[in-house]
Amino acid sequence: MASKTWNVGVVGYGFSAKTFHIPFIQEVPQFKLYAIVQRTPKPDDDAEKDHPGIKSYRSAEELVQDAAVDVVVITTAPDLHYSLSKLSLENGKHVVCEKPFTPTYKEAADLVAIAKKQNKFLAVYQNRRWDADFVTLSKLVKTGALGRVVEFESHFDRHRPQEPAPTVSKWKNKVVPGGSAIHDLGSHLLDQAVHLLGKPNRVTGFVGTQREVNTSGYEDSFTVLLHYNNGLLVTAKAGVVSPEEEQLRFWVRGEKGSFKKFHLDIQEDQLKAGMKPSDSGYGREPSERYGTLTTIQDGKPVREITPTVEPPTWSEYYRKMARALAGEGELPASGEEAAEVIRLIDLVQESSKQGKTLDF
Repeated sequence: MASKTWNVGVVGYGFSAKTFHIPFIQEVPQFKLYAIVQRTPKPDDDAEKDHPGIKSYRSAEELVQDAAVDVVVITTAPDLHYSLSKLSLENGKHVVCEKPFTPTYKEAADLVAIAKKQNKFLAVYQNRRWDADFVTLSKLVKTGALGRVVEFESHFDRHRPQEPAPTVSKWKNKVVPGGSAIHDLGSHLLDQAVHLLGKPNRVTGFVGTQREVNTSGYEDSFTVLLHYNNGLLVTAKAGVVSPEEEQLRFWVRGEKGSFKKFHLDIQEDQLKAGMKPSDSGYGREPSERYGTLTTIQDGKPVREITPTVEPPTWSEYYRKMARALAGEGELPASGEEAAEVIRLIDLVQESSKQGKTLDF
């Protein structure tokens, strides 16, 4: 018996849809790119021309009325995630929502409840669970190569001290609900940490700006400490003033070993350069970007190059989504999991305001 093909409707046709979703939807045979919502097509930016044969809609309200649509993928700015997810779920659609899930935990919890009531799947696009460096690090932690982990540092630093021009992004670098570095980059770093290490017991947050000129008031930087009762301390941080030739990505220390990794995962840059998920070499890091593992041998630290594993790539997100829809596995990142990340972000912001550590 042939497996079901699921018709996918994508809401939004900007950078996120074109780069992070549509190429991977098309990579999975169980999905069909069926429809796209694009409010204002232009001669050089028209979803119908780029994807001949799709249904084209001007609003999400039109899309959800189409009975042939099985899954709605929401790729808009975060201040619309709640209303569009709610609209889609209440019209009987499964939902994949771009991160950050929602601006607040209250909204996230409400959507989780609606999905359960409607008996529909609700997933959030935490694609960086399949970054090659994170997959490599996860393997080291899970196999015990590092021993008992006591410090876990995760960075997403860049050197961008100048205030971005207003035209750079429709929502990033602007003050909108769900629009801040802790929502944008923090949702990735915190999801990875909780996914691998579990929920913390206490949270300390520092949220603000590193830019000298910041007319918008956008909070461009953060440092988060996750405290665990077993002694583990997680540091997750992103900054825009970091003049380094190689940016630190991970530094994880345990009783048996230490893993250090520089550079961001290569997939985004490859996609921006026009590479497709099916192309040879996609997702594979060059050897000069490999991390290092230091272990104690005969009482002395010995460092060795640790090859980055060949990752399942971000395609695995939609492969797992297809299996979940077929009743053959769990969601790649459920609404419940994503809601806990938003709850963490709410606490980080409150901790930063109060200047103290808060219980999770």
